Amino acid sequence: MKLATLSIAGKPSAAVQLGDGSWLEISKAAAGDPVLATGTIQGLIDGGDGAMRALRKIVSEADAGKHKGARVPTPELMAPIPAPRKNVFCVGRNYAEHIAEGEKAQNTKIGITEHPVFFTKPPTSVVGPDGDVLIFPTVSEAVDYEVELAVVIGKPGRNISKADAFNHVFGYTILNDITARDIQRRHGGQYFKGKGLDGSCPIGPWIVTADAISDPQKLAIGLTVNGEQRQNGMTSDMIFDIPTLIASLSEGLTLEPGDIIATGTPSGVGYAMDPPCFLKAGDTVVCDIAEIGQLKNTVRAA
Repeated sequence: MKLATLSIAGKPSAAVQLGDGSWLEISKAAAGDPVLATGTIQGLIDGGDGAMRALRKIVSEADAGKHKGARVPTPELMAPIPAPRKNVFCVGRNYAEHIAEGEKAQNTKIGITEHPVFFTKPPTSVVGPDGDVLIFPTVSEAVDYEVELAVVIGKPGRNISKADAFNHVFGYTILNDITARDIQRRHGGQYFKGKGLDGSCPIGPWIVTADAISDPQKLAIGLTVNGEQRQNGMTSDMIFDIPTLIASLSEGLTLEPGDIIATGTPSGVGYAMDPPCFLKAGDTVVCDIAEIGQLKNTVRAA
């Protein structure tokens, strides 16, 4: 099932894709349901299994011809969760070839860490499909891209075991971890500032529920800039797989419904090219992950 947040009359509203590819505004089709009528994907996730059962019933009815007044003819997509309640969790250095290219570019040798590297991006960095990736020429001259599979948490938990990790996953989406490399380096190499600028976290175009993904660890993942292939990998190449990431992150830290975890990026980033090739105003960046879709954004000078 694909779930998106659409801009309807200037306001965000959750929608579900029907069998014919059209979109159904959930709150309008389920006006009598207190959970579905909230009109947000966050509310749907919070509603748990009961909300999803109610939604599937409505989808079945709509596919059979009902709820015609709730169909959206020309959808305008926003980020699936436009304003996350918390920072977006991210994972660094999770593909071996990406680590190798970074070490070569920086003439350093760090190797694979024993535990996952975590950092966060603030909610103010989130931008949706077809939204602008902002660059700030007076602040950074080295803005880069990183396509990533993002996991959306559905069931809360702390100290989650690897064996139980997938039971806490609501679905998956695409995230572009836009990074100002020069800012990152001048702040001691720490991740947050260089990865937290406004417009530096495109997410979308929708969330695909976990039951609709055949195997999240066997997905092709790639990125193009102006049609040129830059990144091309497989999620099977992750050093720390999704259960390991969830188990490690949740150690002593409660994961909540709607939390987003970006799982790292494959090789092919701009700063590791020879010469380095950073994003500039007017560039079109397209992230592509099999079984999810494409996330396209344009770079704009703020």
